[in-house]
Amino acid sequence: MNLILVAHGTRKPGGVAMVGDLAQRVGELLDRVVQVAFVDVLGPTPTEVLAAPAVADQPAVVVPAFLSRGYHVRTDLPAHIAASGHPDVTVAPALGPSRQITRVVAQRLTESGWRPGDSVILAAAGTSDPAARADLRDSAALLSGLLGSPVDLAFAATGAPSVPEAVAAARRRGARRVAVASYLLCEGLFQDRLRHSGADVVSGPLGTHPGVTRLIADRFRQAQLPATLLAR
Repeated sequence: MNLILVAHGTRKPGGVAMVGDLAQRVGELLDRVVQVAFVDVLGPTPTEVLAAPAVADQPAVVVPAFLSRGYHVRTDLPAHIAASGHPDVTVAPALGPSRQITRVVAQRLTESGWRPGDSVILAAAGTSDPAARADLRDSAALLSGLLGSPVDLAFAATGAPSVPEAVAAARRRGARRVAVASYLLCEGLFQDRLRHSGADVVSGPLGTHPGVTRLIADRFRQAQLPATLLAR
């Protein structure tokens, strides 16, 4: 059984290293090797990993390291799997929306200096995919429930409002402090944009938080893995 963690990809060496570190930590929880593939920016791609001789002759489980069901999860990843010709691939659900991920977002925000009463913005990469936008709205609602205050949704790339626009709107409404909760997995261009959004507090990406590691390990366990692994 091959275990493959699929992420977006970034030109930031620190972001690439973070994905590798995350895969290693998940592998330690499962006592298995977890390979990494990227759907954009750099390789190896899922097609390349799945078509490799050492992988192609055994069943594979793929966990999409994405926080919503956007284009890369619903279209790009299935196309890679089809192109690989691999006959036995199980794809686990994306990491979000989920209560586990929302708890990590809230913890990162608290660690970064959030205070009750701050105006909060959940900052996602952005998408034009309706299913993904619905997922992101659900994630904002989950975070609002955890914090006990309203949470606005904004985007670092595609979509409106942008994070700087949302920060400016919060200040026009009279917010004394604005906190941006990063809904990004790794360091990269989008996280840099959050840091320059004009907010008072910006949380770091979810990264290798133990909650993320456990969730990914659980996704692998639940995706039709052998009973011996499910029992771990």
